[in-house]
Amino acid sequence: MKRRVFMTLAGVSISGLSTGLFTISDMGYDPFQVFVHGVWGRVNAAFGLTIAYGTYFMLICLALLCLMAFFNRKLLGIGTLFNLFLAGYMADFSAFLLRMAFPDPGFATRLLLLAAGIVVMCLASSLYFTANLGVSAYDAVALTITEKNQKIPFRWWRISCDFVCVFVGFRFGAAVGLGTIVTAFFMGPLIDVFRRTVAEPMLYGKGAAADRVLKRQAA
Repeated sequence: MKRRVFMTLAGVSISGLSTGLFTISDMGYDPFQVFVHGVWGRVNAAFGLTIAYGTYFMLICLALLCLMAFFNRKLLGIGTLFNLFLAGYMADFSAFLLRMAFPDPGFATRLLLLAAGIVVMCLASSLYFTANLGVSAYDAVALTITEKNQKIPFRWWRISCDFVCVFVGFRFGAAVGLGTIVTAFFMGPLIDVFRRTVAEPMLYGKGAAADRVLKRQAA
């Protein structure tokens, strides 16, 4: 359990770093971050506010958490709380540090920052999912809809949720670009690589992790 808690905390913290990398690259965010950034920019501009991004992230996740607690609370856990209270502020902090390190990045630097953000996000997701101490409030939405309507596979519900987030966020002025496309359609394989090579060996030990891979292949 201690190892699971550590992996969950590390995964959520590292995911905040990935959001900072996406922000500095200015080439788009993952779908949920597009939605949150859109709401953040629109509400702050409309009311003349200067509330931090991390606060909006927490409030939106809190609203989703209340909804999921009513419909499917078994998906929630300590990892959900870590994500709620930590991820947004880690994104703010990492973006602040990265802006000091890269005050005016060129195109090549931005592309490298985007690539780093994608890799870091997939690593973070592999730690978070493998620890299995509760999913984020946003992840719980598509999982819950799938449980209620199993005629349509999870991946299509997730793509639908992502599309809604991207559409709303883009309409509100959030950046949509290469990073959005890559994270929406191509994160799965890279997460699986990190899960097999990093997360499962960290949780179960190398030998046990290898046995789990062989069992999956045999199945």
